[in-house]
Amino acid sequence: MMRPTPDQALDERTLTVWKIAAAIGSILYFVFPAAYWGALKFWEFPDWIFYALIFVAILFALINIFFIQKLQWSRWRYKIYDNEVELMHGVFVVRRVIIPMIRVQHVDTRQGPIMRYYKLASVTISTAATTHEIPGLSLEKAGTLRDHIAQLAREADPNE
Repeated sequence: MMRPTPDQALDERTLTVWKIAAAIGSILYFVFPAAYWGALKFWEFPDWIFYALIFVAILFALINIFFIQKLQWSRWRYKIYDNEVELMHGVFVVRRVIIPMIRVQHVDTRQGPIMRYYKLASVTISTAATTHEIPGLSLEKAGTLRDHIAQLAREADPNE
């Protein structure tokens, strides 16, 4: 029997935040053209390679910012059940994670400066093995979801 796809999506403003983060991260793509430009000062390499590296860096940045981030955002889904949390995400490799409520040890919200500006937060769910994140929820929804998961985790714990 096939499990249904989780139906809860991330806030639309998350896409904007991810695009901004991708644009900032794309600066790293220009390390290779800069290094090649520095090498041109000492050795005689063909100039066309420098321009090709710049073109490739710009192309990768644009693909990442406008295509990959949109795909990533559109495929991110989650669902909260009484006994588990299901997360589904990924662009090329789709990952589905099921977190049993009985394994949840800690639930938290967090914000970076860009997310704070857009009034978004992430919910992190910690287990003994790892931490999972539901990124990009409105502040109200993140707080409500954090409290709801924490309550379900307390109810699932047989020691309480």
